[in-house]
Order: sequence, then C-alpha cells, then structure tokens
Amino acid sequence: MLMHSFITHVDLRSRENNLAHRTKEIDRQRLIVRRGQPFSITLQCSDSLPTTHHLELVLHLGERNEVVINVGNQRGVRNRWWFSQQEAQDEILLTLHSPPDAVIGQYHLAVLMMSSEGRIVQEMEKISFHLLFNPWCKDDVVYLPDEILLQEYIMNENGLIYLGAWDYITSIPWNYGQFEDYVMDICFEVLNNSKEALNNLKMDIERRSDPVYVSRIITAMVNANGDRGVLAGRWQEPYTQGVAPNRWTGSVPILREWSRTELRAVKYGQCWVFAAVACTVLRCLGIPTRLVTNFSSAHDVDGNLSIDFLLDENLQSFENFHCWVESWMRRDDLPNGNDGWQILDPTPQELSDGVFCCGPCPVIAIKEGNLGVKYDAPFVFAEVNADMVYWIVQRDGQRRKIRVDESSVGRHISTKSVYGDYREDLTLQYKYPEGSKKEREVYERAGRRVMLPPGLDPEKRQLKLTIKHAKPVFGTDFDVIVEVKNEESSDVQAQLTLLASTITYTSVHRGECQRQSITVNVPANKVHREVLRLHYDDYATCVSEHRLIRVKAFLEASVEEPIMAVADITLSTPELHIQVAGKAVVWEPVTTYISFSNPLPVPLKGGVFTVEGAGLLTATQVYVDGDISPGQMVSVKFSFSPMRSGVKKLMVDFDSDRLKDVKGSATVVVRKKYRNSISVLPGFY
Repeated sequence: MLMHSFITHVDLRSRENNLAHRTKEIDRQRLIVRRGQPFSITLQCSDSLPTTHHLELVLHLGERNEVVINVGNQRGVRNRWWFSQQEAQDEILLTLHSPPDAVIGQYHLAVLMMSSEGRIVQEMEKISFHLLFNPWCKDDVVYLPDEILLQEYIMNENGLIYLGAWDYITSIPWNYGQFEDYVMDICFEVLNNSKEALNNLKMDIERRSDPVYVSRIITAMVNANGDRGVLAGRWQEPYTQGVAPNRWTGSVPILREWSRTELRAVKYGQCWVFAAVACTVLRCLGIPTRLVTNFSSAHDVDGNLSIDFLLDENLQSFENFHCWVESWMRRDDLPNGNDGWQILDPTPQELSDGVFCCGPCPVIAIKEGNLGVKYDAPFVFAEVNADMVYWIVQRDGQRRKIRVDESSVGRHISTKSVYGDYREDLTLQYKYPEGSKKEREVYERAGRRVMLPPGLDPEKRQLKLTIKHAKPVFGTDFDVIVEVKNEESSDVQAQLTLLASTITYTSVHRGECQRQSITVNVPANKVHREVLRLHYDDYATCVSEHRLIRVKAFLEASVEEPIMAVADITLSTPELHIQVAGKAVVWEPVTTYISFSNPLPVPLKGGVFTVEGAGLLTATQVYVDGDISPGQMVSVKFSFSPMRSGVKKLMVDFDSDRLKDVKGSATVVVRKKYRNSISVLPGFY
C-alpha cells in the first residue's frame, strides 16, 4: 500500500522538448523526442523530497511490457539510458538521456519513489512518450551532417515525383504529410503488424534500434503481398472497388484508410505510390529519405542481365520508369565503404528471403558492381544496367537476335532537388560514364558481358533507323517520323514495317493503333523519311492512364542484318491553373480558384477536382457541374482554413471519364494569426 503522495503532477514539457527535438510539427501536446538527445520533465511535489528517499525510473515498451529498461543515474553512460535530477522548492527536474542506438517506439515511463529500505513509497505511471531516430545526432547511424539535406529529407512534407519516359520527363506533386495528425501513430502501427512483430514482439522491438531492420520491414509492409501491408498493387485497369493509382496525390489518405479499415489493404498502388508511402513512413520515423525514379528500368526475372524486345510482343520486363526510395544510414553490418544512401524498393516484384521487399542496398555497391552485399544487389544492378536485346521471330518460329543495346537501361535517375522544385540527376551515383574504363571494370566485376556479338554493333551498320516525334498533347492528332539513313555507296531497297500500340508504363500491351508495311527506296548517302499520322481516334479507346504509345520500326534489306528501333511517346496533359486569393492565415478561410481547358475533341463527363495539402486541408473533392465541352475552360471555386503556419503546398488532381491524372500545385505561405504580412505567393502553376 502506498503511504504518501509526494509527487502530485508530471509536466512532460512537450512544447519545449518537441521544439528542441524538431518534432513540434508532429504534435505539440504529446511528448515526441529523438534518441541520443536529452529531454527534461518536471515533477510537481507536495513537499521537498525526503533525504532518505530517492527516485528510480523504469521504461516499458510493447503492449504487454515486452521490453523493460531500468534507467540508471550514472552520468555520461553512452550506450544506455540514464537520468539526472535537480530539485528546487516543490519541483524536481528530471533530465533523461537516451543512447544514440535506443529502440524507437512508444515508451511508458514509471517514476518510483523509493525508501532507504528499497520499498516503493509512490509510483507514477501512465507517463508516455515516443522516441524517433535522430539524424541530427552524430552518434546515431542515420546521422546526416547537412542541415539543407535534413530540411528536405526529414522535414519537407511536399515533394515532386518524376514520371514519363527518359526523353520526356514529367513530374507530379506529392503530399508526403509525415507530420499530419496521427500519421506517426500509423507508422508505428505498420511496424507492429509486420510478420516479425506478430511472431515475436519482444525480439522485434529490440531490433527496432537498427534502421537497416526497420527500413526492410517497412518495404515489406507498404505492399500487401503476403502480410497485413498497406497497399494492394494493380498495374492495369479496371480499378473497381478501389482508387486508380494515378488518382492519389498524397500518402496521408492511404495510411489513414488502412488504419481506419482495420488493416485492410488499400486499393490500388503502383511503383510511385508504394515509394511515396514508404518515403512518408521513413521520414516520419526520422530516417532521411528521398524518392528516386529510374528511367528505362529493367526487371531481370532470370538473372541474365538482359531483357528482350520482339516486334510483335511487349515482354513485361521493361518499365519506362520505376520508382524506389533511398534512405541515408551507416551500414555497420557490411564492410567499410557501404555507408550513405541505401536503395529500398517497396513495390512487390521479386521475393527477397521469402518476403516481397527489396533492400536496403548501398548505392555505392551498385556503382562498383559489388553484388555480394546485402540486400538484393543483383536485382537492383540489373534495373540500371541490363542489356536490351532485340529479336525477330522467323517463319520457322525460331527467334533471331538482331540488336543488343547496352546503354539504354538506367537513364536520368532522378530525384527532387533540395534547392527547389526541379530535378537533380543521380545517374553518376549509380554508374560510371558510358564507355569509360571504370564502367568496363564494373561490368566485369558484376559478370555482365561487355562485347557485342559480331554484326550487331550499330556503329558499323550502313543503314541507320531512327524515330522522331514532337511532344504531342493527349487528345490531338500528331505525326511520328521514321528516318532511314543509307550510308552505302549504292541505292538500297528495303521493307519497312511500322507498328504503333498503346502500353502501360510497365510495357503491358493495351491495343494496336496502326500498322504499316511499305517498300522504301533509299538513295546512296541519303535519308528517307516516312510519316506515320496518329489520330485521336486511333488511340482514344485503348490508351492506358499512363498515356503511352510505343512505336516500333523494323527494316529488312538484303545488304545487311535487319534493324529495329523503338520509341515510347508520352502524351502530355493540359496545365491546371491554381490561384490562391488574398492572405493565408492559420484557421482563417482562404479562397482558391482552379481552372483548365478540355483539350479533347469530345465532351468530358463526371469531372472532379481532388484537393489536399499538408497543414492546409485533408483530401477534399470539388465536383464540376455538367459536361465540359471540347475546348471549354472550366473553373471552380472553394475555400479552406489552413491548420498550420509555414510554406505549404496545395495539391490538385483532376479526373473525368476520358481525361484523368491532370495534376497541379500552388505554394501557399501561411502566417500565424498575429502577423499581417502578405501570405500567398500569387500566380498560376
């Protein structure tokens, strides 16, 4: 039985602790701190602490206190929890010091007042706080010694995701929203429902000190293949009973729906959605993370570092782009030289140790061809380095190799710059320059062939085949120009076959638009141009939501081996115009106008704008009245009340029956109520 109540109240000092630990954006009421950095709480007492009594602190983790940590009072211990205390009148200031490798998670603190005989005089329980990774702490393995990078890769709730094709790179805005209400709680819910946690929670919690372990769990849990994961993937229509992947503009609605529906997988995701949700979770937990897009990405299913193209087939081992994330950490589990950015891919592609996850894999290991390091280095290496092999099927059914392209996979590897809304190219962090001596050394180390088979070197051919096109807008008619260049000293007659078909970004065939087969005469040292006219009606009924058309040209002549060229054409969408009127002040209504013009030759039905923004408003739908006629400009007006001050991004997505995935964003500077300065960066975006 407890005899006395010396301690009457516990003040967690959440505001000042969270400010010092850079977590005030997550919550100002609850205590959220980072490991390796001290924090203080105050005990209100009814009297001074008797000299015969002393305080002991005990920490618990897990639903059933699976992990118990006694907090010592020996000062300066680096690898364990300890505390110090200061007494003043009726208050005791406790300063807790966590080790830089402490377990992340929700802690429950018990403060025990002990008598000199070791008897508990009073016990204060129900003191709860969360502990996160600390990239500002030099002894934490996620330490990143650059404040500009930390402001982007931890603190920025908004981003750009690069999509499209290597020769037509587009971007969409994304609301990561890692500091939105209850997102942190959902991130820990993700960890708590992994197979490892459900199988042995105590062991799982004890391993949560290691970002290698935590990040690998997250890549498995973001997809729902084989576990209670967040997102179900689907790579082509229909997207019934779910949301089409291109409709999402942020991670928060996905995470909240997963939690709200008792861990039912949210439908649907594709690579950029999986990567974006993983980026949200990792940034929230305190691991510096950025989303990366690899253009012309290979999926090497058989480990031979090559992918195949046929004239009449689209083998699903090539993607116009593929997204993953990189997280920054020290790799104490690997030999020296593997620290820094680590590739993590949450898109379910191949099993890794029996689980649909990928990574963490050091970027430097991919660049150097060191494919023996953990995790999944051979698979990632192929994504950025595989050969593209072109084949034809002969009349007897046999395949015949006609071209090997060693340089087209892994182009323009991209991420958002830390200095603004523009693209940073990371390609040289993944591979040495094409044709360099170092590149050849890496290929040899990785076991990739370097020499082209005889007769397939395009530089030695006398006939050259290229495909040229403008940047067409979805809804218009456009021309594709195929050029045949004859470098022979005599005229050449050849058979030219042109095939245009619609595909998804993962090369899934959707439909044939046009096919032509013609005989061409090319004079010596001249160029013949053939024009393929594609009309809206040719592609409208079969184009995917990715708006991709693949054009293949195949040339057969008696003077040399056949040639094939391939071009993927991305059809662009119209711009959304967004204007935020007047000043933006916390909790005061601000009016916004959104407009765009219908570029299609047909009406649009069921138009809807989806608007969201971290710190601005949750995902909200604004419906368009009636149909939108061809060429008609439509404008909608709506109001919202910002929830947090600072520089924020308003994200907008437009969808209709025939035109989908039209996106835009506007920057909004939200002021606190007592400030009267201008609050909006005006203009159209």
